[in-house]
Amino acid sequence: MLTVTSRWLTYFTAILYAILGAFLFFLPEQLAPVFAWKVTAFMTMTIGAWCLGNAWLAWISARRWEWRLVYSALIYLWLFGIFETGVVIAFRAKLQLVHPIAWLYLAALTVNVLTALLGFFDWLRLRPAREKFGLQFGNAQLPYIVAFIIFVGFLALYGLFAPVGAPGTNGGIFPEVMSPFTLRSFAVFYLALAIAVGVFLWDRNLDAILHHSLASYGLVVIITLAAFAYLRLFDFAARPGGLLYFGAYLAVGIPLFFVFRKHGTGKS
Repeated sequence: MLTVTSRWLTYFTAILYAILGAFLFFLPEQLAPVFAWKVTAFMTMTIGAWCLGNAWLAWISARRWEWRLVYSALIYLWLFGIFETGVVIAFRAKLQLVHPIAWLYLAALTVNVLTALLGFFDWLRLRPAREKFGLQFGNAQLPYIVAFIIFVGFLALYGLFAPVGAPGTNGGIFPEVMSPFTLRSFAVFYLALAIAVGVFLWDRNLDAILHHSLASYGLVVIITLAAFAYLRLFDFAARPGGLLYFGAYLAVGIPLFFVFRKHGTGKS
């Protein structure tokens, strides 16, 4: 496995994301006007949901800390920090660093990037093997993984390159108009998710994908809760694309609950 230092940095990343996420998720109306860039309350709560989900993912991965189980979740975490930092750098002229919550966001990303760099250096130096162990999932499950990668990857690439005012960016799916800063932030979040799941196109280990699913489950559940909290913003009759936003998370979250009941979570 990777070093103890890398493990404790992962725990520290989890703690920072938990603190940041709690503030953003539970105080979105108060913190939206003073966040790191111009966002609405719903966007603020959704970003808080990302952070809380990342906190759970980082914590459970550091707790288990077996490369064969947690490597895909760590790939997502590392990429999230690097990609979101890249967006911040690209839109640095739009940053508003007046309130401590903005600095806490930057601090969490900085520690996330440090965790990613050290983790990648550890991997290069130690080269932990992806062991073949336990049960392997079959070809019947592969289409679901491919469908997830294609759908989430499409959202990521569209969000990265879509110009302002493009279909879906003006309240067509997400119920509010997104600035380029927010749109790119959403896009790279989806990109990190798609790339991390992509490893299971050749790694068929059941326990590894069960851990990844459990580690990511916080993202699914908490983002869905944020959407329900601002359900009043969705007009499904006039903008039916909002059903896609809800449906995507529910289509992943509900079946996974039954998968966990049947197969466990990757580690007893």
